[in-house]
Order: sequence, then C-alpha cells, then structure tokens
Amino acid sequence: MSTQAEGGQPTRRPRRWLALLPLALFLALAGIFMAQLLSGRDSSVVPSALIDAEAPDTPLPPLDGTGLPGLDPAMFEGKVTLVNVWASWCAPCRQEHPLLMQLAADERVEIVGLNYKDRPENARRFLGELGNPYSAVGVDDSGRAAIEWGVYGVPETFLVGKDGRIAWKHVGPFTPQSMTSGLMPEIEKALAQ
Repeated sequence: MSTQAEGGQPTRRPRRWLALLPLALFLALAGIFMAQLLSGRDSSVVPSALIDAEAPDTPLPPLDGTGLPGLDPAMFEGKVTLVNVWASWCAPCRQEHPLLMQLAADERVEIVGLNYKDRPENARRFLGELGNPYSAVGVDDSGRAAIEWGVYGVPETFLVGKDGRIAWKHVGPFTPQSMTSGLMPEIEKALAQ
C-alpha cells in the first residue's frame, strides 16, 4: 500500500509481516527439534546403508608391536565378528573398553579393532593400560577405511555375521544397557544363522 507524501511522492508503509518472519521461522524450527526430542527414538541408532551388505573389502596393516594381525575381511567368513572402530584419543572409547574386555571372554564372538587416525605408540599404550580385547587390529591412518565402513565418528561398532555381511551397527560407546538390550540379542541372532 502506498500513500501520498508531501510533494506528491508515494511512500511505502513497512510490511509488518516481514518483521514477524524470523520469529515464525524460529518457532517452526523449534517445533521440529522438539518433535525429534520427544519422539522417543534411540539416538544411538543411525541408519546404515551397509546393513545386510557385504563387509567392506578394506584390508589394513597391523598395529606394530602388538603381535596381532591386521584387519583382513577374509577373517569374517564363518565367524560372528565385532568390528570396533576406536582411537586412543577418544574419551568414549576408554569408557566402553571395559565392556569390550568382558565380551572378549565370550569365545563365540571375535572382536577386531579398526584403529582410526591414531599414533601407533598411543594406540599401543591405550591397549597396554586398559587391556586388549582384540584378536586383530588394523591401522587406518588416513581414515579411508572408516569412510568405506560408513563411520560417522569413534567409537562405532559393526556386527558381521558368519556370511560376511554387516548385521548390525552401534554408534557411540557401549553402555551396560546397550550391551544387554542391543548387542547381545544381535549376537545371538547372528550365531543362530
């Protein structure tokens, strides 16, 4: 709308709705975030295109000084294998490590480590201090193998079935609850197949 100003020139009135636009946008975004928070979804469950797909063919060299082999995808065939992506600089990796040590006592499952962008001396010190649950540790200096696995960050863990296919994925550190209600039932399913 315009009116006539002195001298016959039209003037525009400010559009009040433009002033309310940022508030409306903020309220819409806040509503979306609130709906996600209240949805009850488990935030540790991240969809993965790799579920039911062959484990990536990403052979990795061993972590020197451990006497363990590196990561070789051929080792997955015929076994239920947990592939744990970890690093010594990762605080949540330290948090979940005692649970992996407990799981290592279960001879039905093989645990292998994918050491992500870490210094070898730091990785060895980490395993020396906290114990070594892994039967193999592959070193991913560049992070390329982690990309192939679809890793978002560390720690992440993949359950590979006897057929060499990824059966399950867990994002973040394990907790006693996630081990009991998430991982162990998935291991049982994988063992039954």
